[in-house]
Amino acid sequence: MSIAWNDSTPIYRQLRDRVVAMILDGVLKQGDPLPSVRQVAGDFQINPITVSKAYQELVDENLVEKRRGLGMYVTEGAREALLKSERERFLREEWPALHARLQRLGLDLGQLMREAAHEEPR
Repeated sequence: MSIAWNDSTPIYRQLRDRVVAMILDGVLKQGDPLPSVRQVAGDFQINPITVSKAYQELVDENLVEKRRGLGMYVTEGAREALLKSERERFLREEWPALHARLQRLGLDLGQLMREAAHEEPR
């Protein structure tokens, strides 16, 4: 897990978002363990309380479960739940502005998709 911290968002939130991205990308799958709080804190030279706060948010969202004495593990259905919520958020928050910009620029989504398909390596 590599992270470049930015100053605009609390570190615990950036760490939480990185774990979420890893679940969405399939890097972390259901049942997989998260690195220990101590390991993450040491690797990134951050306070263990910061890591614990990020992990607790994941627990609160039912994406990760604590197993006493064993650590934190990705819950069953975490990826599907994230996909659903991220899609809904995208459609509610990001798509309207993106759609308006495409219209303002006179861009056709179908044409953009065809052009993107031609750019992909074969």
